[in-house]
Amino acid sequence: MTNETTLFFLRLAGSAALLLFLGVLFFTLWQDVRGASAQIEAARRSYGRLVLLEHTDSESTTSTKMYPLMPLTSIGRSPTNSIRIDDTFASAEHAIIALRNGTWWLEDRQSRNGTSLNELPVTEPLIITDGDIVGIGSRQFRIELEP
Repeated sequence: MTNETTLFFLRLAGSAALLLFLGVLFFTLWQDVRGASAQIEAARRSYGRLVLLEHTDSESTTSTKMYPLMPLTSIGRSPTNSIRIDDTFASAEHAIIALRNGTWWLEDRQSRNGTSLNELPVTEPLIITDGDIVGIGSRQFRIELEP
């Protein structure tokens, strides 16, 4: 073999190695983008909702205000919360509703006026179910969980 033939085959092998490397790189990036978009879609998915209850003459009626529940939903007056409540009796970071191992939990974040679950004060994290009533500040919300 001549030097030119050897150089030609070396260039051909180098080009093939470069194309293989680029193919593996693009495949890895594609898998990463697909995984990230699946995570974003899961984060956007609503797992239920909190429905604001309005009180009129000792009756609770359902309002049209509904707030989606995410796997970690923070509730309070601060704009950094997932659900912002415009209520002077609500703390800046009042409560958290979290999905842990398939179970929903309600936790008071040491709020000044406390959090209630079915009109009982929440002093430690409690399991919540569909239809429970959560009291935050002067507002009450009914929990509607998706099956």
